[in-house]
Amino acid sequence: MKKLFFLFLLWAVLVACAAPNSEQNATVETQSVESPKNVLLHQLKTTHSEKEWFVPINAALEGMTAKQAMWNDSSGNHSVGQLAHHLLFWNKRQLAKINGQPEGEFSGNNDETFTNFSEAEWSQVVMELDSVLTAFENAVQNADETKLKEWYPTIANISAHNAYHTGQIIFVRKLQGSWDPEKGVK
Repeated sequence: MKKLFFLFLLWAVLVACAAPNSEQNATVETQSVESPKNVLLHQLKTTHSEKEWFVPINAALEGMTAKQAMWNDSSGNHSVGQLAHHLLFWNKRQLAKINGQPEGEFSGNNDETFTNFSEAEWSQVVMELDSVLTAFENAVQNADETKLKEWYPTIANISAHNAYHTGQIIFVRKLQGSWDPEKGVK
């Protein structure tokens, strides 16, 4: 009987030591779950400037000349520059909206957002796109939870939209022969 009691006592101690208490459990759960703000920031940064699973827009545009940005395959596809201008248009518009500023004129025709540009304007388009995406990240970083809840769907869609068109940019650069596969996509 003493032996059985001892085995039961040993089993109870092992179970008690193996199971974390509720305070430890809460700490583990809090540490392993990302906040919505951090998830949104991560999405924005990895589609903008931080390479992770795919190439961000800054890397996709890096080193392009204006002439390269104007090139298209003559089958109706957009040029890299038109895609970049489209991204600038929509990111700028959505940033103004979440900042409570006027979004600016828009006819409703999305085709008009794939604007042609001059060689002189190309570097400005790239710099302004980078600036707008950085401002978006800062707006999310500085937003309170109430404001973020209103923005969740918009920001998630912006990140997906930016990733989609970045993939198109890389594809056009591959067709053109100006893509460096060392940047992440072979």
